[in-house]
Amino acid sequence: MRVEFASPDDEQKVTLATAEWRDGAVTISSEDEQLRTKLAHAFRRTPVVIDDPSYRRLGTSGPVVLQPGDLPWFRAVAQGRAEVETGLEARFVPGASVGGFDPAAGYLPFEEQVERLDARATP
Repeated sequence: MRVEFASPDDEQKVTLATAEWRDGAVTISSEDEQLRTKLAHAFRRTPVVIDDPSYRRLGTSGPVVLQPGDLPWFRAVAQGRAEVETGLEARFVPGASVGGFDPAAGYLPFEEQVERLDARATP
């Protein structure tokens, strides 16, 4: 998953920095060293507290703590901590669509199907 950060005041929404989640690691890129440092601080591997009902157990209320290392944590940091610490707004960018059922590929063993899908996913 890729997140682009842009200034909320910019009508053109020019991308100033990006953060990418791949295989459990966050990669930050920006031409501005200070912005890159702020984003690296925002994406430090510490728990995030969010108030999202979709993460609560049935019948509970209040904020939820997301532990670092998975995609929901990455999304919560991008939408919360990174926006607060940098003053930029986050925009989620879809990656390459990979997967799905392909009945014509039913002749391949499972391992080869996975390798083929992985090869299409990596740039």
